[in-house]
Amino acid sequence: MQISVAPRGDGPAICKTVRRRQFSLTGAYAFTDYHAQGQTIPIVLIDIQTPPPPGKLTLFNLYVVLSQSSGRETIHLLKQFNQEIFMQKHNPDLEQEDQ
Repeated sequence: MQISVAPRGDGPAICKTVRRRQFSLTGAYAFTDYHAQGQTIPIVLIDIQTPPPPGKLTLFNLYVVLSQSSGRETIHLLKQFNQEIFMQKHNPDLEQEDQ
């Protein structure tokens, strides 16, 4: 689309090409697994991709985020993830404390 801008003085009108771009937006609310703990959320969008260093996901983080929805049908994963995160071992200190 082209628009023409009238000059302020005696100069010629300026003609510019304008392209319109639209981004679809959806209202949402995001919070951490610590904030979600103890809540049941109707529909959840989860990102369990490995965070950049020094971040780390533990089995506890995974349990909390995956158990907050009301069922498998209401969990949506945002990205592909490394399935080996489910094969990690628990912290030995925490296991010792549990006994």
